[in-house]
Amino acid sequence: MKKGLSVVLALLLMVCASLALAEYPLTLTDQAGREVTIESRPERIVSGYYISTSACIALGLQARMVAVEAKADTRNIYTLAAPELLELPSVGTAKAFDLEACLATEPELVILPKRLADAADALAEFGIPALLVNPEDDALLLEMIGLIGAAADEQARAEALSADIAALLADCQAATQGEEKPTALVLGNSDYLRCAPGDMFQSTLLEKAGAVNAAAEMTGADWAALSYEELLALDPQVLVIPAEAAYSAQDVLSDPELSALTAVKNGAVYAMPTAFEAWDSPAPSGVLGALWLASELHPDAYPREAYVEAATALYETYYGFTPDEALL
Repeated sequence: MKKGLSVVLALLLMVCASLALAEYPLTLTDQAGREVTIESRPERIVSGYYISTSACIALGLQARMVAVEAKADTRNIYTLAAPELLELPSVGTAKAFDLEACLATEPELVILPKRLADAADALAEFGIPALLVNPEDDALLLEMIGLIGAAADEQARAEALSADIAALLADCQAATQGEEKPTALVLGNSDYLRCAPGDMFQSTLLEKAGAVNAAAEMTGADWAALSYEELLALDPQVLVIPAEAAYSAQDVLSDPELSALTAVKNGAVYAMPTAFEAWDSPAPSGVLGALWLASELHPDAYPREAYVEAATALYETYYGFTPDEALL
């Protein structure tokens, strides 16, 4: 069930109140419900998940990181904000976590996605605290930021980042509240005969941007496969192509099988900016995906200038670089 903005703000206040009391040794409950005790301020941090690595950068932890997930060189945000991460050892992927490589870095804190629960338990047997994170909606994203901030003794920065994300969402939603909401689909990364069902984080991006997910009734935590017939039956007014898609808007617009689709007939096929991060993912900058799309769908209510200003401020404040406006 999706949580409304009021729930997100309430959670933010709770997180801020709890972070102010953090002391070591510190016992935290991670997002898999596990109790994890951290004996002292961790100076050697491993992140085995792009989402948590991006959060670590936003929290100013890159100088304390000793290993990251595989394929770091494919992440533009690392090159822009923390190029030193590209030189760090890899601990593999969520499908093939490298426990030995992780242990070799002598970590004092490891952050992993929830699906790597077995790896976290294995690390615990070696006396290494491992937090499992699962930021699959806005409230859980803020919770993850607070969790990492508390574990790494960066409470104040975590509070500020969470407050800024919540404020940006509130501003965008207030601006678009009275606007007509088009039906839309976030298409898959691998091909455009996939879409985000109602249970995926990508579905919340549409809601925050002032749209309605045409596939909201579909269930599952992964991209849903579609036939041409099913896509035509959904007939969304808007199609959104994620940043990491293996195809272009022109591929969609030129497919004769989709010529009758309302979004295609109206040219309402929007490709997310690709120069920074995957804004359809639950990283701290994921809020920018909603702001970008709102500026495309509702330019009178939420103009591009507002989105550009928000993106620039977020990246300057928490990632240490000024984004090229032409790439936004």
